[in-house]
Amino acid sequence: MPVTVAHLTTVDMSLRFLVLAQLRAVRDIGWRAIGISAPGPWVAELEAEGIEHRALASSTRAMDPIADVGAARELWRILRRERVDVLHTHNPKPGLYGRVVGRAARVPIVVNTVHGLYATEDDPLAKRTLVYGLEAVASRCSDAELFQNPEDLALMRRLHLTRNAHYLGNGVDLTRFDRARFSVDQRDAARAEIGATDTDVVVGAVGRLVAEKGYPELFEAFELLPAPFRLVVVGGHDPEKPDSLAADVVQRAREQGVMFLGHRDDVDRLYAAMDVFVLASHREGFPRAAMEAAAMGLPVVATDIRGCREVVDPGATGALVPVGEPPALAAALRGLADESRRRKLGQAAVAWAGQHFDERRVVQTVLDTYRNVARRKGLVLAL
Repeated sequence: MPVTVAHLTTVDMSLRFLVLAQLRAVRDIGWRAIGISAPGPWVAELEAEGIEHRALASSTRAMDPIADVGAARELWRILRRERVDVLHTHNPKPGLYGRVVGRAARVPIVVNTVHGLYATEDDPLAKRTLVYGLEAVASRCSDAELFQNPEDLALMRRLHLTRNAHYLGNGVDLTRFDRARFSVDQRDAARAEIGATDTDVVVGAVGRLVAEKGYPELFEAFELLPAPFRLVVVGGHDPEKPDSLAADVVQRAREQGVMFLGHRDDVDRLYAAMDVFVLASHREGFPRAAMEAAAMGLPVVATDIRGCREVVDPGATGALVPVGEPPALAAALRGLADESRRRKLGQAAVAWAGQHFDERRVVQTVLDTYRNVARRKGLVLAL
């Protein structure tokens, strides 16, 4: 029987956009790849790739302890029925209950990826105590902890709240996010679709429409920018989140000239139409969109927070600004009005991405982790 590897996330979108490369790698070496999440529109695409899906009907992104208990029960049944050899969980919620259930269900190998702790050292003590405490308990149920962010790893090690921890980093498909794939005509066509001329400076933002992504501050900063600047937002509404942007906030931004494109599958093509990428987030683990934009040769203006600090080399590939300060954000964007400066920063961003954001390295680290844990525990992961 082939080795069975299951990745657990809250929703199928995470399986599709965050860990698909890891699922494909499992499939490609002849192992059995399973995605476990709430059912959704991306399941068909996963299954078309030869990746099995098992639905957690109770899984939800909302704060719902009763639903979470139901999801944990469903997970137990799936793990026992499918005879899973490796359970790979992804936080926040599945990373907590998934590790505990995986160990209780006697899954031979349990691995967790920390995409970004839901508390930073700047948060109130009560929040930090809860988040770090739960993480410490859950980590005792895993065989390996993979941290995407070096700051999170350093913190948990310093507090002695994790074990078998390793740095994973994050990456994107550098063959897809490559500006050379798009001709000048294709770039011009994409800019024409958003109504941008050759003299416009198109600033792009990619992310769910929630306040945590810093959209209110970004919209305020945009109002401070001169006419050549245009702001394009790519991302869908997220009504399950309590900080989902209110309709009047979006409407006011539209009235100020912000263009909302909704969720798009051709984001690589849209990056080619942009001149600058902006991320005004309050909290990040290791932002994928910013990595994609850097790989596409865009200078990145981001907030000076964990995660963004790993993507931007200030002064070389973009700029970092304080959180929640629209004037500083506007000033950084205004400093990129010059095309030659944008080109210089963009070229450096491509080189930086090539050195630090290669998805293939991340995938190989994950597979090596499975094999190293198996070796340590005296298990055999054979084809």
